[in-house]
Amino acid sequence: MQKRQKQISSVSQVNQYIRNMFEGEYALQHIYVQGEISNCKYHSSGHIYFTLKDASSQISCVMFASARRSLRLRLEEGMAVVVEGSIRVYERDGRYQLYAQQITQDGIGSLYEEYEKRKKRLLDEGLFDEKRKKKIPKYSMCIGVVTAQTGAVIQDICNVVHRRNPYIQVVLYPAKVQGEGAAETVIQGIHALEQREEVDVIVIGRGGGSIEDLWAFNEEPLVRAVAACAKPIISAVGHETDTTLADYAADLRAPTPSAAAELAAFSYRDFEIGLREAAYHMNKYLETILRYRKLRLAQYEMALRHHSPQDQIRQQRLYLADLQERMKQTIERRLLAARHQLALYVEELKGLSPLYKLQGGYSYVEDETGRNIHSVEQISLGQKVTMNLEDGQADVEVLEIRKGELWQEN
Repeated sequence: MQKRQKQISSVSQVNQYIRNMFEGEYALQHIYVQGEISNCKYHSSGHIYFTLKDASSQISCVMFASARRSLRLRLEEGMAVVVEGSIRVYERDGRYQLYAQQITQDGIGSLYEEYEKRKKRLLDEGLFDEKRKKKIPKYSMCIGVVTAQTGAVIQDICNVVHRRNPYIQVVLYPAKVQGEGAAETVIQGIHALEQREEVDVIVIGRGGGSIEDLWAFNEEPLVRAVAACAKPIISAVGHETDTTLADYAADLRAPTPSAAAELAAFSYRDFEIGLREAAYHMNKYLETILRYRKLRLAQYEMALRHHSPQDQIRQQRLYLADLQERMKQTIERRLLAARHQLALYVEELKGLSPLYKLQGGYSYVEDETGRNIHSVEQISLGQKVTMNLEDGQADVEVLEIRKGELWQEN
């Protein structure tokens, strides 16, 4: 008979096999486990490590930082919770643990369901629309607060407000913020502060707590009162991870009451610095404007002097003197040209003048009427004619008339 060979596995192989068994079991991939919180540790990485136990057993649990963002409560020792998640094997240590995705406080699961249904209905109604929300005043001088008269909330708000601006008034409407009748007193506070003319902004708030502690701020009448308020409302309910329906309806949500005070109260120191900076820039602007105006005034004065009657008369006198000089030069040029032309005409007339020709030994004969006689046909025997000579005239009588003999060629 052949001896059977041993099948030897490493520790890693065994743990990997067991892990695959767990991952292959569908029931363990999406499970709800009820128990009490024990040994809870919030790690610096953001992960939460804790033990979930009941009267006879316990299981190690971890909630990674990525899943923790949806956690709406703070885990405390002994808290009864329902953990939704999956069970897997951590191979390195060879142990299984519950990987939490959602954690709700035991006994209030129905509240979460009601919260989600109410939230969806009001959201569909448009009660949470951003376009209907009012802006928070930048410079509020009176802040109304609806919260418990005793407790850290009103003290924190007053401390922050007076630190930022000692001149801002804080008006408290003491209200019940937890338990039966809490929503009604908060609504009364909102209406009361809404009627006060001096109130610029209203803060409603309380400290952190479970969903049961904060439930008054999920009541529909209160949510509608917040949305309908004529004055802007800042909601500061619970811690940063706590979100109520009043937060969605408010004009602004603050993560804490102290943060709400920071948002509502403007810093007097920053306001003074802003005023000084504004005054500086205004003075610089005015200096620039004055410098520009002075320059424009000087330009206007120069233009006025240029267009003044005295300047116009002076300019016209200069223009007239220039015209006179040009006219004088033109007349002189024209006179010179005329003299030159006249000299030419004189010379030309001299060439045509009978008297001028007489100087060459010629004479000019005319009858009694002064008509020039240039032909023998114009005279008769015994006629008296006048001879014009170079140096005078002579009256003569025609004794004989001969035709053509003087001009006959030899």
